[in-house]
Amino acid sequence: MLHDRVLVRLPREEGERRSASGIVIPATAQVSTRLAWAEVLAVGNHVRSVEVGDRVLFNPDERNEVEISGEDYLLLRERDIHALAAQRIEANTGLYL
Repeated sequence: MLHDRVLVRLPREEGERRSASGIVIPATAQVSTRLAWAEVLAVGNHVRSVEVGDRVLFNPDERNEVEISGEDYLLLRERDIHALAAQRIEANTGLYL
């Protein structure tokens, strides 16, 4: 990985889903544009706040798809990540401008 790039994998969505109220949503239903979570697999040398194994929240419209060994992955810029879910605790969060 180069510069500020992050390689992620979306979790496999299998079949139908359920809403919070219990309504069944079929796998073929069109979902409106919403942010998605993905697992970080690799990071570039200029990435500051994301590490391998973290989960990141991003806009699916701001992505580049890549196929490696028959598997589909996404390539993001660090600045396109909206939130980070990680086990580690850091003293200062800092700002990314």
